[in-house]
Amino acid sequence: MTWKEARARVEEAGRSLWVAAWLGWQIESNWTDPFLFAVYSVVKPVAGALILVFMYVVVARGGLANPLFPYVFVGNAFYIYVGAVLMGVSWAVIDDREHYGTLKYLYVAPVSVPAYLLGRGAAQTGVATLSTGITLLVGVGILGIEIPPGGVHGALLAGALVLGLLSLAFLGLLLGGATLLTARHNYFLGQAVAGALYLLSGVVFPLDVLPPPLQALGKALPTTYWLEALRRALLGDGGNATLGALPTGTVLLILGLSTAGLAFASVLVFRLAEGLAHRRGLLDMQTMH
Repeated sequence: MTWKEARARVEEAGRSLWVAAWLGWQIESNWTDPFLFAVYSVVKPVAGALILVFMYVVVARGGLANPLFPYVFVGNAFYIYVGAVLMGVSWAVIDDREHYGTLKYLYVAPVSVPAYLLGRGAAQTGVATLSTGITLLVGVGILGIEIPPGGVHGALLAGALVLGLLSLAFLGLLLGGATLLTARHNYFLGQAVAGALYLLSGVVFPLDVLPPPLQALGKALPTTYWLEALRRALLGDGGNATLGALPTGTVLLILGLSTAGLAFASVLVFRLAEGLAHRRGLLDMQTMH
Protein backbone atom coordinates (compact mmCIF):
# COMPACT_ATOMS: atom_id res chain seq x y z
CA MET A 1 0.00 0.00 0.00
CA THR A 2 1.39 3.38 -0.99
CA TRP A 3 1.37 6.46 1.24
CA LYS A 4 -1.31 8.03 -0.98
CA GLU A 5 -3.57 4.98 -0.64
CA ALA A 6 -3.07 4.87 3.12
CA ARG A 7 -3.93 8.55 3.41
CA ALA A 8 -7.07 8.06 1.32
CA ARG A 9 -8.20 5.21 3.59
CA VAL A 10 -7.63 7.30 6.70
CA GLU A 11 -9.61 10.20 5.22
CA GLU A 12 -12.43 7.84 4.24
CA ALA A 13 -12.52 6.37 7.75
CA GLY A 14 -12.56 9.83 9.32
CA ARG A 15 -15.38 10.99 7.04
CA SER A 16 -17.37 7.82 7.73
CA LEU A 17 -16.88 8.25 11.48
CA TRP A 18 -18.04 11.88 11.47
CA VAL A 19 -21.11 11.33 9.28
CA ALA A 20 -22.14 8.23 11.27
CA ALA A 21 -21.83 10.15 14.55
CA TRP A 22 -24.10 12.88 13.15
CA LEU A 23 -26.57 10.28 11.88
CA GLY A 24 -26.53 8.42 15.20
CA TRP A 25 -27.29 11.63 17.07
CA GLN A 26 -30.24 12.37 14.77
CA ILE A 27 -31.63 8.88 15.36
CA GLU A 28 -31.03 9.08 19.11
CA SER A 29 -32.69 12.46 19.65
CA ASN A 30 -35.43 12.68 17.02
CA TRP A 31 -38.16 11.06 19.10
CA THR A 32 -39.12 14.27 20.89
CA ASP A 33 -38.48 18.01 21.03
CA PRO A 34 -35.10 19.28 22.32
CA PHE A 35 -36.46 20.48 25.68
CA LEU A 36 -38.05 17.15 26.58
CA PHE A 37 -34.94 15.30 25.42
CA ALA A 38 -32.81 17.52 27.68
CA VAL A 39 -35.12 16.85 30.64
CA TYR A 40 -34.98 13.12 29.96
CA SER A 41 -31.17 13.24 29.74
CA VAL A 42 -31.03 14.87 33.19
CA VAL A 43 -33.71 12.84 34.97
CA LYS A 44 -32.53 9.41 33.80
CA PRO A 45 -29.01 9.50 35.37
CA VAL A 46 -30.28 11.15 38.54
CA ALA A 47 -32.91 8.43 38.93
CA GLY A 48 -30.25 5.77 38.36
CA ALA A 49 -28.03 7.33 41.01
CA LEU A 50 -30.88 7.43 43.53
CA ILE A 51 -31.70 3.76 42.88
CA LEU A 52 -28.07 2.86 43.61
CA VAL A 53 -28.10 4.92 46.81
CA PHE A 54 -31.32 3.25 47.93
CA MET A 55 -29.88 -0.21 47.27
CA TYR A 56 -26.67 0.63 49.10
CA VAL A 57 -28.31 2.20 52.15
CA VAL A 58 -31.32 -0.08 52.59
CA VAL A 59 -30.37 -3.42 51.06
CA ALA A 60 -26.63 -3.48 51.77
CA ARG A 61 -27.14 -1.50 55.00
CA GLY A 62 -24.19 0.73 54.20
CA GLY A 63 -23.90 4.39 55.18
CA LEU A 64 -22.96 7.20 52.85
CA ALA A 65 -20.01 7.95 55.12
CA ASN A 66 -18.60 4.47 54.50
CA PRO A 67 -15.31 4.67 52.52
CA LEU A 68 -16.69 2.04 50.14
CA PHE A 69 -19.56 4.28 48.98
CA PRO A 70 -17.44 6.59 46.75
CA TYR A 71 -15.92 3.47 45.18
CA VAL A 72 -19.39 2.10 44.43
CA PHE A 73 -20.79 5.41 43.20
CA VAL A 74 -17.93 6.33 40.86
CA GLY A 75 -17.83 2.82 39.37
CA ASN A 76 -21.56 2.87 38.73
CA ALA A 77 -21.40 6.35 37.21
CA PHE A 78 -18.79 5.39 34.62
CA TYR A 79 -20.48 2.07 33.94
CA ILE A 80 -23.10 4.10 32.07
CA TYR A 81 -20.56 4.20 29.23
CA VAL A 82 -20.33 0.40 29.02
CA GLY A 83 -23.89 -0.33 27.99
CA ALA A 84 -24.15 2.80 25.83
CA VAL A 85 -21.01 2.18 23.78
CA LEU A 86 -21.37 -1.59 23.43
CA MET A 87 -25.00 -1.38 22.39
CA GLY A 88 -24.43 1.73 20.30
CA VAL A 89 -21.89 -0.03 18.08
CA SER A 90 -23.28 -3.57 17.94
CA TRP A 91 -26.98 -2.65 17.75
CA ALA A 92 -26.29 -0.44 14.71
CA VAL A 93 -25.83 -3.64 12.69
CA ILE A 94 -29.36 -4.86 13.48
CA ASP A 95 -30.82 -1.36 13.25
CA ASP A 96 -29.45 -0.70 9.77
CA ARG A 97 -29.91 -4.23 8.44
CA GLU A 98 -33.43 -4.98 9.65
CA HIS A 99 -35.09 -1.75 10.74
CA TYR A 100 -33.95 0.66 8.04
CA GLY A 101 -32.74 -1.93 5.50
CA THR A 102 -29.69 0.16 4.63
CA LEU A 103 -26.77 -2.02 5.71
CA LYS A 104 -26.37 -3.59 2.27
CA TYR A 105 -26.07 -0.13 0.71
CA LEU A 106 -23.12 0.73 2.95
CA TYR A 107 -21.12 -1.97 1.19
CA VAL A 108 -21.56 -0.35 -2.22
CA ALA A 109 -20.90 3.18 -0.94
CA PRO A 110 -17.48 4.82 -0.37
CA VAL A 111 -17.75 4.19 3.36
CA SER A 112 -15.51 2.41 5.88
CA VAL A 113 -18.06 0.16 7.60
CA PRO A 114 -16.03 -0.37 10.82
CA ALA A 115 -15.54 3.41 11.12
CA TYR A 116 -19.25 3.91 10.39
CA LEU A 117 -20.25 1.55 13.22
CA LEU A 118 -17.81 3.23 15.61
CA GLY A 119 -19.35 6.55 14.64
CA ARG A 120 -22.82 5.28 15.45
CA GLY A 121 -21.49 4.36 18.87
CA ALA A 122 -20.01 7.86 19.25
CA ALA A 123 -23.51 9.34 19.33
CA GLN A 124 -24.43 7.08 22.24
CA THR A 125 -21.13 8.06 23.89
CA GLY A 126 -22.15 11.72 23.81
CA VAL A 127 -25.41 11.00 25.65
CA ALA A 128 -23.56 8.75 28.11
CA THR A 129 -21.05 11.54 28.80
CA LEU A 130 -23.87 13.87 29.77
CA SER A 131 -25.43 11.21 32.01
CA THR A 132 -22.11 10.36 33.66
CA GLY A 133 -21.30 14.02 34.30
CA ILE A 134 -24.71 14.66 35.89
CA THR A 135 -24.39 11.53 38.04
CA LEU A 136 -20.98 12.61 39.33
CA LEU A 137 -22.26 16.12 40.08
CA VAL A 138 -25.11 14.63 42.11
CA GLY A 139 -22.62 12.49 44.00
CA VAL A 140 -20.35 15.41 44.87
CA GLY A 141 -22.94 18.14 45.34
CA ILE A 142 -25.78 16.24 47.04
CA LEU A 143 -24.47 12.95 48.39
CA GLY A 144 -21.27 14.39 49.82
CA ILE A 145 -18.64 12.41 47.95
CA GLU A 146 -15.36 14.17 48.75
CA ILE A 147 -12.66 14.98 46.23
CA PRO A 148 -9.14 14.68 47.74
CA PRO A 149 -7.38 17.92 48.77
CA GLY A 150 -5.17 17.73 45.68
CA GLY A 151 -8.25 17.80 43.47
CA VAL A 152 -8.98 15.79 40.36
CA HIS A 153 -5.98 14.45 38.45
CA GLY A 154 -7.03 15.85 35.09
CA ALA A 155 -4.39 14.21 32.89
CA LEU A 156 -4.99 10.79 34.42
CA LEU A 157 -8.75 11.21 34.11
CA ALA A 158 -8.57 12.25 30.45
CA GLY A 159 -6.06 9.56 29.47
CA ALA A 160 -7.91 6.76 31.24
CA LEU A 161 -11.28 7.90 29.87
CA VAL A 162 -10.05 7.97 26.27
CA LEU A 163 -8.35 4.57 26.50
CA GLY A 164 -11.38 3.04 28.20
CA LEU A 165 -13.81 4.39 25.62
CA LEU A 166 -11.60 3.07 22.83
CA SER A 167 -11.56 -0.39 24.41
CA LEU A 168 -15.35 -0.35 24.76
CA ALA A 169 -15.79 0.85 21.17
CA PHE A 170 -13.60 -1.92 19.76
CA LEU A 171 -15.32 -4.48 21.95
CA GLY A 172 -18.59 -3.23 20.49
CA LEU A 173 -17.12 -3.68 17.00
CA LEU A 174 -16.22 -7.26 17.86
CA LEU A 175 -19.80 -7.85 18.99
CA GLY A 176 -20.96 -6.17 15.78
CA GLY A 177 -19.09 -8.84 13.84
CA ALA A 178 -20.89 -11.53 15.80
CA THR A 179 -24.20 -9.75 15.20
CA LEU A 180 -23.62 -9.82 11.44
CA LEU A 181 -23.84 -13.63 11.59
CA THR A 182 -26.82 -13.91 13.94
CA ALA A 183 -30.54 -13.27 13.85
CA ARG A 184 -32.42 -10.36 15.36
CA HIS A 185 -33.30 -12.29 18.51
CA ASN A 186 -29.63 -12.14 19.50
CA TYR A 187 -30.00 -8.43 20.31
CA PHE A 188 -29.22 -9.23 23.95
CA LEU A 189 -25.59 -10.06 23.11
CA GLY A 190 -24.37 -6.59 24.05
CA GLN A 191 -26.46 -6.60 27.23
CA ALA A 192 -25.05 -9.99 28.24
CA VAL A 193 -21.46 -8.83 27.76
CA ALA A 194 -22.19 -5.59 29.63
CA GLY A 195 -23.65 -7.63 32.51
CA ALA A 196 -20.54 -9.82 32.65
CA LEU A 197 -18.34 -6.72 32.76
CA TYR A 198 -20.48 -5.37 35.61
CA LEU A 199 -19.65 -8.45 37.64
CA LEU A 200 -16.01 -8.97 36.67
CA SER A 201 -14.66 -5.41 36.37
CA GLY A 202 -15.23 -4.29 39.95
CA VAL A 203 -17.99 -1.82 39.13
CA VAL A 204 -19.78 -1.79 42.49
CA PHE A 205 -17.59 -4.08 44.60
CA PRO A 206 -13.86 -4.85 44.71
CA LEU A 207 -12.53 -7.90 42.89
CA ASP A 208 -11.35 -9.19 46.25
CA VAL A 209 -14.82 -10.55 47.05
CA LEU A 210 -14.88 -12.79 43.95
CA PRO A 211 -13.54 -16.37 43.88
CA PRO A 212 -9.90 -16.58 42.68
CA PRO A 213 -10.80 -17.85 39.16
CA LEU A 214 -13.15 -14.90 38.62
CA GLN A 215 -10.57 -12.52 40.04
CA ALA A 216 -8.09 -13.77 37.44
CA LEU A 217 -10.66 -13.27 34.70
CA GLY A 218 -11.43 -9.78 35.96
CA LYS A 219 -7.74 -8.84 35.93
CA ALA A 220 -7.58 -9.84 32.25
CA LEU A 221 -10.22 -7.25 31.27
CA PRO A 222 -9.25 -3.72 30.19
CA THR A 223 -12.38 -2.32 31.87
CA THR A 224 -11.01 -3.35 35.28
CA TYR A 225 -7.93 -1.16 34.83
CA TRP A 226 -10.03 1.58 33.26
CA LEU A 227 -12.24 1.90 36.34
CA GLU A 228 -9.22 1.63 38.65
CA ALA A 229 -7.49 4.52 36.87
CA LEU A 230 -10.67 6.64 36.89
CA ARG A 231 -11.15 6.11 40.61
CA ARG A 232 -7.55 7.08 41.28
CA ALA A 233 -8.01 10.22 39.20
CA LEU A 234 -11.15 11.28 41.10
CA LEU A 235 -10.72 9.79 44.57
CA GLY A 236 -6.97 9.45 44.89
CA ASP A 237 -7.33 5.74 45.60
CA GLY A 238 -8.86 3.02 43.46
CA GLY A 239 -10.06 1.18 46.55
CA ASN A 240 -9.34 -2.18 44.92
CA ALA A 241 -6.94 -4.19 47.04
CA THR A 242 -6.37 -6.63 44.19
CA LEU A 243 -4.86 -3.85 42.07
CA GLY A 244 -3.75 -1.55 44.88
CA ALA A 245 -0.10 -2.63 44.70
CA LEU A 246 0.19 -1.61 41.04
CA PRO A 247 1.58 1.88 40.35
CA THR A 248 -0.74 4.14 38.41
CA GLY A 249 1.66 4.13 35.46
CA THR A 250 1.47 0.35 35.33
CA VAL A 251 -2.34 0.45 35.44
CA LEU A 252 -2.36 2.83 32.45
CA LEU A 253 0.23 0.73 30.60
CA ILE A 254 -1.85 -2.43 31.01
CA LEU A 255 -4.96 -0.52 29.95
CA GLY A 256 -3.20 0.82 26.85
CA LEU A 257 -1.71 -2.53 25.80
CA SER A 258 -4.97 -4.39 26.34
CA THR A 259 -6.85 -1.73 24.36
CA ALA A 260 -4.38 -2.04 21.47
CA GLY A 261 -4.69 -5.85 21.52
CA LEU A 262 -8.48 -5.62 21.61
CA ALA A 263 -8.48 -3.15 18.70
CA PHE A 264 -6.40 -5.50 16.55
CA ALA A 265 -8.52 -8.54 17.45
CA SER A 266 -11.83 -6.75 16.94
CA VAL A 267 -10.97 -5.42 13.47
CA LEU A 268 -9.68 -8.87 12.46
CA VAL A 269 -12.80 -10.66 13.75
CA PHE A 270 -15.12 -8.09 12.18
CA ARG A 271 -13.47 -8.42 8.78
CA LEU A 272 -13.69 -12.22 8.96
CA ALA A 273 -17.37 -12.04 10.01
CA GLU A 274 -18.03 -9.48 7.29
CA GLY A 275 -16.62 -11.76 4.60
CA LEU A 276 -18.58 -14.73 5.89
CA ALA A 277 -21.80 -12.69 6.05
CA HIS A 278 -21.24 -11.54 2.47
CA ARG A 279 -20.75 -15.10 1.20
CA ARG A 280 -23.85 -16.32 3.05
CA GLY A 281 -26.04 -13.46 1.92
CA LEU A 282 -26.62 -12.15 5.44
CA LEU A 283 -26.02 -8.45 4.80
CA ASP A 284 -29.71 -7.91 3.89
CA MET A 285 -31.15 -10.67 6.10
CA GLN A 286 -34.58 -10.02 7.63
CA THR A 287 -35.26 -11.95 10.86
CA MET A 288 -38.05 -9.89 12.40
CA HIS A 289 -39.80 -12.80 14.04
